Amino acid sequence: MGLFDFFTQEIAIDLGTANTLIIHNDKVVVDEPSIVAVDRTSSKIIAVGRQAMQMHGKTHENIKTIRPLKDGVIADFHAAEHMIRGMIKMINPGRKMFNPSLKMVICIPSGITEVEKRAVRDSAEHAGAKDVYLIHEPMAAAIGIGIDVEEPMGNMIIDIGGGTSEIAVIALGGIVCDKSIRVAGDEFTSDIEDYMRRQHNILIGERTAERIKIEVGAALPELDDPPEDFAVHGRDLMTGIPKEIHVSYVEIGHALDKSISKIEEAILSALEMTPPELSADIYKTGIYLAGGGSMLRGLDKRISAKTKLPVHVADDPLRAVARGTGIALKNADRYQFLIK
Repeated sequence: MGLFDFFTQEIAIDLGTANTLIIHNDKVVVDEPSIVAVDRTSSKIIAVGRQAMQMHGKTHENIKTIRPLKDGVIADFHAAEHMIRGMIKMINPGRKMFNPSLKMVICIPSGITEVEKRAVRDSAEHAGAKDVYLIHEPMAAAIGIGIDVEEPMGNMIIDIGGGTSEIAVIALGGIVCDKSIRVAGDEFTSDIEDYMRRQHNILIGERTAERIKIEVGAALPELDDPPEDFAVHGRDLMTGIPKEIHVSYVEIGHALDKSISKIEEAILSALEMTPPELSADIYKTGIYLAGGGSMLRGLDKRISAKTKLPVHVADDPLRAVARGTGIALKNADRYQFLIK
């Protein structure tokens, strides 16, 4: 390691609506929820990431929790800057004296506008980045899955994150056609909250709904390996008293049906836009799923049944995008055309 390397720290960031991952030296060094807790009176940031997540939904009037990203883009500029800064500090917790200059590669949704790109760049620069490069999420996911993106071969990538579902057809190191819809993990969570209120007259918070999604979330009414029923605690809307009910994966599958149908429609729409030669490739290679949403039980089977194509889920779907961003950073010369 040269002296220059000591002064410059290269990091890859997957700035997600739900989770932010930072890769440094080919390792995931930070994997935290994208949330900050702020003191209302002094506007000071009290906690970032997991600590702030523990406060979410449980705060008193002097503290508020903010999720700086909404639908894959920065909604709160000030909070995003502090979140990035706080997470960068987690990389070298012991280093107080010397802050190296940072070179960052950040992945962004493919349907992002120029203004939203600018917000990502500015937030990163305010957080201490000297050089900021951006890479599109489906491209990063493809690299992370292990696809050779420079080949003249069509591959379809679906990245279902927290705020957006990115559907892209990739060939020759570029995105040929893409479809970005704002229906993803967060939408699934709010569907579960609504369902519990309507169907069971019980009010639950975002964290509980997220837990239900992980424990008994399903995309199909019949699964080969069904999870056990899950005990849900919330407030009874009739009496106002806390109560417990049990929900099954069939119920949650029913609650999520509408949102999953929207993702299916977007996939079919992206397939319609695909040039015929690439469609022929996709028929052979199939569809690749990445992102936390792709871990929903039975989703791959449901998409496969709808499209009549083979569907492959990435090995570690949650980290596929971050891994790809890290590879693009490490081989910046090779992927120069991808990172701008």
